[in-house]
Amino acid sequence: MLFKISFCYKILIRFKCCAFYSVVFTLFFFTVSAQDTLLNKYGLWVINDAATFNKTTSKNTTKMMVDIRKSIPAIMLDLRYAGTGNFMHSTLYPPIKTTYLRRAATDALVKVEEALKKQNLGIKIWDAYRPYAVTEKMWEPVKDARYAADPKFGSGHNRGVAVDVTIINLRTKKELNMGTGFDNFSDTAHIDFKNLPAAVLANRQLLKSVMEQYGFKALDTEWWHFYLPDTKKYELLNLSFKDLKKINTHNNLIK
Repeated sequence: MLFKISFCYKILIRFKCCAFYSVVFTLFFFTVSAQDTLLNKYGLWVINDAATFNKTTSKNTTKMMVDIRKSIPAIMLDLRYAGTGNFMHSTLYPPIKTTYLRRAATDALVKVEEALKKQNLGIKIWDAYRPYAVTEKMWEPVKDARYAADPKFGSGHNRGVAVDVTIINLRTKKELNMGTGFDNFSDTAHIDFKNLPAAVLANRQLLKSVMEQYGFKALDTEWWHFYLPDTKKYELLNLSFKDLKKINTHNNLIK
């Protein structure tokens, strides 16, 4: 009798072990399949191809990357990293005439533009979506997380939910005075820096308030940088602008 009990006990243990490892293997398999890519050297999942990206947007249209010019035709773009007028003094993007953001961010930006238009004002974009590989390049000469995104974490720009903007006068097309230019790595560019003329502080407050009114948050160290607060629900992307153009063209054809 004792032998039978012992034998049955061993069979039960083996069955539980097999079931456990089967569950672990299944979870691992489906997790890897869902990601359909490898983690990078920092342990981050970065999407590098259109097919994987499309899987992440198929059930959540707010994650789609949208051509900003098509959503806001009148918007002014001055894409600094498509030329040499940036802190890197080099061209980091190919020649592009538009840029991209997730649909959630683009929809919010449309509302910002509409609100400012009532005051004969508009927005100018210096940067929006940024491929992850560009963030890696930017980090090397700076290595200060106050002014450049650490690739160990990625950037809101890589996720398509961060945008660098200023306000322009729609009549003159000139920028309002914000006290510093774009990519100014000094305390003067910080949101809470107060040693500035009243008119400059008022302009910064106007930008901050209208962006926050429609869901964006301000970065403390850069008055021009705004992002959606739920950043990490959007995957890091290393898609080229050429990839995004093809994705947008395909999505428009199947609508």
